[in-house]
Parts: sequence; structure tokens; C-alpha cells
Amino acid sequence: MLKIAVNTRLLIKDKIEGIGWVKYETLSRITQQHPEHQFYFFFDRPFSEEFIFANNIQPLVINPQARHPVLYYLWFEHAIPRALKRINADLFLSPDGYLSLSTKTPSMNIFHDLSFEHFPKDLPFLERKNYRYFFPRYAQKAIRIATVSEYSKKDIIEKYRVDEDKIDLIYCSANDSFKPVAEDVKKRIRAEYSQGAPYFLFMGSLHPRKNLARLFTAFDKFKQTDTLGTKLLIVGMKKWWTGNIKEAFDNMEHQDDVILPGRVELKTLNEIVALLRHWPLPTLVI
Repeated sequence: MLKIAVNTRLLIKDKIEGIGWVKYETLSRITQQHPEHQFYFFFDRPFSEEFIFANNIQPLVINPQARHPVLYYLWFEHAIPRALKRINADLFLSPDGYLSLSTKTPSMNIFHDLSFEHFPKDLPFLERKNYRYFFPRYAQKAIRIATVSEYSKKDIIEKYRVDEDKIDLIYCSANDSFKPVAEDVKKRIRAEYSQGAPYFLFMGSLHPRKNLARLFTAFDKFKQTDTLGTKLLIVGMKKWWTGNIKEAFDNMEHQDDVILPGRVELKTLNEIVALLRHWPLPTLVI
């Protein structure tokens, strides 16, 4: 039996976003498929029982709450090593990329992308300094690295000089709840979220690296020839609604056709996705 400690600090009830969903979907499967191992879930705050997926999971709350670069350091370089030593862990798994440089416990992580290396100004000063100092070191520290695309794998190899054989690809997939919906549901969702009109959808964290400013510009151009009254539905919290995102939105000619419902629960999100017109991907080109 292995004792596997897992950084689960992003599993927060009703606040899960992209990386958090990767944690949720992978850990819910791994823990149930491997009852022969003991898992220790490291939370940084009181947790919901819905994240305790199996009987072989022991949840532990490790202080302090890590939501600032200084607190990241205290959590990963001081609190985590103590917890790993206390449980005598065989492995530390960190699905959000962060590791501890202060532990001798074998560690592996998931790198989702290196956007902070290519677009550092999209992050606050301390955040980008933290990423650009620690993540190259995490890449060397890890006994294995998982990542979600061929592009990210190549980027990690070139940027951090990591051996290709050290990196595993784990592609993302859709949540099982995303399924076709009935016609009455479609009518209700259109009435509730898009004034009965067809719509484009963006969902995720409203962050500069998501290229929302360009999406707003593109939608304005599309509306010049649109004859269907199409809306742009933006699903996500406005935490990073500053700088060029706010400026681009404020300057939109068709601002009234952009709908911002904030975060929605998974069931509602499935219903919204089921009848969208198109799904724009405003990817930053590196």
C-alpha cells in the first residue's frame, strides 16, 4: 500500500474552475479505481464531503489558506513538508503544478500551460514573480510531470529543459453530465439566459490570458452583419475584470448583446452548452 498525499486546495464547493475540474475528475476516478492505496487530501480550508470520493481518502486541513504568493510559500514550503513527514507519505501529487522544494518526498505534478512565461504581464506582479521563479524549479523537482496537450509538453521541454521521457500526456475530456437536452429545456434556457436568441458561449475564468478583449472586438465585428440578434454569453466570475478586458468591453458598440450571468452550477452549464450556436476559442497565439 502506498500513502499518496494530494494537493486538493482548489476543490472548493461551488467555486471549481478549469484546473479544479481536472482535479475533481481525475481524483474521483483514481481513488475509486485503486482501493489498495491510501490517499491523503490536503485542503487549505474546511472542505465539502462531496470531495471525499472513497473510503481510502483521509482529508486533512493544512493551514494557512493559500491564496496569495506569500501564503503559497508558507503553505508549500513549510506546512506541506511537515504534513508529508507526519504521515510518512510515499508520494506527493499536485494537480495544479505547485510542489514543495523543501521536502524529500517524491513528487509529481500537472502543468496545464506556461502562459505566465509568454504573457507575464497578464498576472499581478507578485503572482508572475512567483510562477516564474518556482515553476522551473518544480519542473526539475518532479519525478514525473503530466500535462494536457502536445503543445504544452513541447513548451515544457524547450522552456525548462526537461527530458521528454519525464512528461506524460493526460488529455482533457468533457464532464459526463454534458448531454443533449429536451426541447422544453432549450426554450427555458434561451428565455432565461439569452432573451430567446441564439448565442455564442465563453465559459471559464475571466482572465486576461483568456483573450477576452479580442473576443469582444470580434463579436462587435460579427454583429455588423448579424441578422438573428445573436448574443454573447460570458459564464464565469469577474475576478480579473480589469485593464484591457474592461476597456474592450466599455468600448463595445454592441455591449447590450453581451450577457454576464456570472458563475452557474454544473447542471445549468450543461443546459447552456447543449444549445449554444458556436463556441469561440479566443486563444492567445504564442
